[in-house]
Amino acid sequence: MSLLSNILYMAETGPDQASSLERAVTMAENNQARLTVIDVVPEITARIGLPTGGALLKKRQASVVDYRHEELNTLVEPYRKRLDITTDVLIGKRFIQVIRAILRNQYDILIKPVENPDFIQRLFGSDDMQLLRNCPCPLWLARAGEKPNYENILAAVDFDLDIPDTVDQDLNQKILDLSISLALSNHSAVHLAHVWDAPGEMLVRVWDNDPERASMAYINDMRLRHEAAMADLRTQLKARIGEETYDYLAPKTHLQQGTAAKVIPEIAKRVHADLVVMGTVARTGIVGWIIGNTAEAILEQLQCSVLAIKPDGFVSPVTLPKE
Repeated sequence: MSLLSNILYMAETGPDQASSLERAVTMAENNQARLTVIDVVPEITARIGLPTGGALLKKRQASVVDYRHEELNTLVEPYRKRLDITTDVLIGKRFIQVIRAILRNQYDILIKPVENPDFIQRLFGSDDMQLLRNCPCPLWLARAGEKPNYENILAAVDFDLDIPDTVDQDLNQKILDLSISLALSNHSAVHLAHVWDAPGEMLVRVWDNDPERASMAYINDMRLRHEAAMADLRTQLKARIGEETYDYLAPKTHLQQGTAAKVIPEIAKRVHADLVVMGTVARTGIVGWIIGNTAEAILEQLQCSVLAIKPDGFVSPVTLPKE
């Protein structure tokens, strides 16, 4: 089940990268894909005695790029016997230059170590959050020192029963396809999670003579509808990957009432998820927008690696410079 042909890995100077780079190399091997490893260094700006566009300024910038390029080559050297790896060093603001590289070269996925893995309450740093908001391809943020093979992968899916949306359906399919592909290569258990709510409960209670009975009936009806939707999703998944593969993976379903921002992190913790695969965008086709508020609230609570996926039609606010 090969879904990737062109993989980008973004290096970090601080965190331990052994596990995340190994994962990128292994993914490239398993998919017979190209792998590019890049980093971004800041642009050296003019100061007193260092005029803009001067020869000394260019020399210093080139020296920084060359030094970082040597570091990247040292980083990937142990893997060159396994794979042909391209390295590159870009200049500018980190998240902007990486997104521009994705737009130029049509990478299928971006893998990078989390920016500040020692920050206990919030796993992701500022560049990570900018990439989560604006990266046009799937983004895999790998936690430092994670397991070589994931034991549990949690795929978080969502749908609106009242307004069927092909965008949601396509996004769910992308989430499931990547989750299944990774589970097969890692021999992982797959967990499918969906959180539902009963938004009209208070209104039903107000307008019915027996509010308790009406409330219970309404909630039960909503639960049954979401159970049926999840059953349809599982049936579609089985048809897509084949009954034998589906039975081998035997995905476990977690259908729970509540708010996704609270429940998804709870489920991830309960099933000991090594990776959460989820969508991050609330709307598509709008330049400059957005990671959904719910998705951001979930991401801030997770303490495992994350594979974040945008729906088809997402337009990144970061664009290529005009020539």
